[in-house]
Amino acid sequence: MDDKKSCPDIEVLFELADLFKVFGDSTRLRVMVTLSDSELSVMEIAEALNMEQSTISHQLRVLRQNKLVRVRRDGKQMYYSLDDDHVKKIIEMGLDHILE
Repeated sequence: MDDKKSCPDIEVLFELADLFKVFGDSTRLRVMVTLSDSELSVMEIAEALNMEQSTISHQLRVLRQNKLVRVRRDGKQMYYSLDDDHVKKIIEMGLDHILE
C-alpha cells in the first residue's frame, strides 16, 4: 500500500479494527476454534471448553453480532457454527503466523 489509492477507506479500516478486537478475546477464540470443525450446541461448547453455558452464550452473542458465527434452530435446540470459511481461514492464518 504505497499510495493513497490502494489504502482502504478510513471507515473500512475502522471496521477491520473492530473485527480484530473481537478476535482479541481468548474465550471467543476458543469458541471459534471449537466450532471450526463441527456445528455444536451451547451445552456441547461449554462441555468441550469446561466453561459455564452463560459465558458461552454471551460470547456467542458477540460473535453472531459480528457475523463470525451463525445459528441454526432444530426444534428447541440451537446449533452454532462458524459463519463461513473466511472465519476459519483468519484463525488458521493467525496460528500459522504465531507458530512460524
